[in-house]
Amino acid sequence: MSAPPIFPWRLILASASPRRRQLLQGLDLPVEITSVEVDETPPVAMPHDQVAEHLARKKAEAWEGVLAPDQVLITADTTVVIDDPNGAHLLNKPVDDSDARAMLTLLSGREHRVITGVCMRTEQETRSFADVAVVRFRALAAEEIAYYVERHRPMDKAGAYGVQDWIGYTAVERIEGSFYTVMGLPMHRVYLTLKALRPLP
Repeated sequence: MSAPPIFPWRLILASASPRRRQLLQGLDLPVEITSVEVDETPPVAMPHDQVAEHLARKKAEAWEGVLAPDQVLITADTTVVIDDPNGAHLLNKPVDDSDARAMLTLLSGREHRVITGVCMRTEQETRSFADVAVVRFRALAAEEIAYYVERHRPMDKAGAYGVQDWIGYTAVERIEGSFYTVMGLPMHRVYLTLKALRPLP
């Protein structure tokens, strides 16, 4: 006989990301997949470090379903922020190949921050947080960038890259923080929040 789930929760992931689905399923809890669409343009004056959590909460608020007492809705958003002498740059999803190549050129040989915001909502309460990892890329040749963009089509990824695919294997020199935060869902924080949510009545 297999052990029962460690928590009584059933999870609803409102995300089209197959990477987040894969990660969440690793908790050995039932996972239902749905989706939600929001305008991901951040408020003009919002600090870059706050955008990911803001968008995660916005997605949770936009979801129109009804939660059962044992369900947790999970929404998330990932942003990439890179600093230079002219200030911080927020890198969202590229709009085309040229934009993707420009983003990767900017990241080449430098450190950047990956921020994943998460919102977790039950019938009784809503909690949100953001987790940060610092990633360093080695210097990339123009032909490597062009190859990656053409072959792997990173148009659905903040900063125009996925750490779990070719660019992660070949270009990431160092990560300070959780690999899963870079991948799109800081699982240690998700798990601790599930532990902290109020028990079922």
